[in-house]
Amino acid sequence: MTTSSLDSTPLDPALSHTRGETDVPLLTQTIPENLAATVEEFGDRDALVDVQAGRRWTYSEFLADVRRLASGLHRLGIRAGDRVGIWSPNRWEWVMVQYATAEIGAVLVNINPSYRVHELEFVLKQAGIKAVIAAPQFKDSDYTGMLAQVQPNCPDLELVVLFGDEEWESMVSGPTDADVLAEIRAGLTNHDPINIQYTSGTTGFPKGATLSHSNILNNGYFVGELINYSEVDRVCIPVPFYHCFGMVMGNLACTTHGSCMVIPAPAFDPVASLKAVEQEKCTSLYGVPTMFIAELALEDFDSYDLSTLRTGIMAGSPCPEATMRQVIDRMNMEEVSICYGMTETSPVSTQTRADDSLDRRVSTVGRVGPHLEIKIIDPSTGGTLPRGEAGEFCTRGYSVMLGYWEQPDKTAEAIDEAGWMHTGDIGEMDADGYVKITGRIKDMVIRGGENIYPREVEEFLYTHPDILDAQVIGVPDPKYGEELMAWVRLKPGRDDLTAEEVREFATGKLARHKIPKYVHVVDEFPMTVTGKVRKVDMRKTAVEILGMA
Repeated sequence: MTTSSLDSTPLDPALSHTRGETDVPLLTQTIPENLAATVEEFGDRDALVDVQAGRRWTYSEFLADVRRLASGLHRLGIRAGDRVGIWSPNRWEWVMVQYATAEIGAVLVNINPSYRVHELEFVLKQAGIKAVIAAPQFKDSDYTGMLAQVQPNCPDLELVVLFGDEEWESMVSGPTDADVLAEIRAGLTNHDPINIQYTSGTTGFPKGATLSHSNILNNGYFVGELINYSEVDRVCIPVPFYHCFGMVMGNLACTTHGSCMVIPAPAFDPVASLKAVEQEKCTSLYGVPTMFIAELALEDFDSYDLSTLRTGIMAGSPCPEATMRQVIDRMNMEEVSICYGMTETSPVSTQTRADDSLDRRVSTVGRVGPHLEIKIIDPSTGGTLPRGEAGEFCTRGYSVMLGYWEQPDKTAEAIDEAGWMHTGDIGEMDADGYVKITGRIKDMVIRGGENIYPREVEEFLYTHPDILDAQVIGVPDPKYGEELMAWVRLKPGRDDLTAEEVREFATGKLARHKIPKYVHVVDEFPMTVTGKVRKVDMRKTAVEILGMA
């Protein structure tokens, strides 16, 4: 499915269909070839820092340790095409395993750190995982115990290696079989599968998006290009490695540019993130909006020296305008970039540029990325819509996954015969090609025949002086089919907000049918590990709260 060149058929500028620039060529290397080239140029520069572990590597040291681990994996019987699971929070070992598996052509399977036995067993079986490399435990997750529990039910699983155990230590301190590795690298191609990432699975079991060297290497490269990464950049990565945001937009964006990967903590901690920026003089900081909100809310926020920051990436879900302005003004991230995408597209499809206006960066997810093509269609007819009309966002190009692992039917549902990935997201494109994502097709609320996009109502609720964050869902209603319910997080000092107060605030400012009938105050929203709000969980809870179950 992956294509390396764009269709050159002329496009109608009145329609929501654009292509990215192609002046910078696609990378044709494999991940190990690209890493070796980076080391050749920037061997003495910092490659990786794990702040809490107190460890750091230059690029030359990093490649040496990656190849030592790759040799160890090969001696244990791991071959090109074998699936190797990684189950761990963000640690230096995760990054080593990412690049060591690529060295020998093994397919890295990212296992969500929050999985429990049921989900773990599903992924181990579905991907046919031969070996799992894991942290012994983290917080309340006993990875060692859970792996021991499921191993008898997973016939493909031959090997479990835990960080720090005898097997692990022998791999990371053993010899490097340079000739063997060189022979393996020579046999790899950039269209080989190299990574399986399971989708969040908000409905049913997760699906394994299968990605090639070309998919993720190029996506990381172009994400870095658009925020002007170079060997002087130091990137603080508090977002999870198991997801594209961490391992592609973070790690691969760095290693394709000679930039330094900085791990602030195993899991997100606002204090650890800002300390890492200050200590390591980071130039870039990543996060989903809730992470930036948490950092900005720290009582001692102003005590941190963030003067080295210039850029960063915000993704995962749309950002409140007020938060975006604070990130630029108070965190010095003048060139902060908004990215939009999905696991199945490696992940980024659109991105704001460093020179985009503030308004573009707070109100859109940018323009199509290099070597990619996007369009907005009417989901009922498949026809491309005029500019400014809302419809389903579709994309094609080098970034589209190879498919869902061993699920050809699901792949065919997502990627059409012309190679377009149908995202299920609602978007609209303006005259200059900038895109707004206004929600999921399945999240759209239909009240009395009126289509309501929750994002519009959420943006309005952010203007309420007591509301810190808001999410809007549809709940069943006997008269209108659906009514709106707002879940809100309040600013410090406020402990309640009624639907009547919201209605008074909204009257005259928002169309009557868009004013929420119900308001539910919460401390936190149910989230996926990648920072996406789980509206499916909110709807279930809402039905119970309202006595509709």
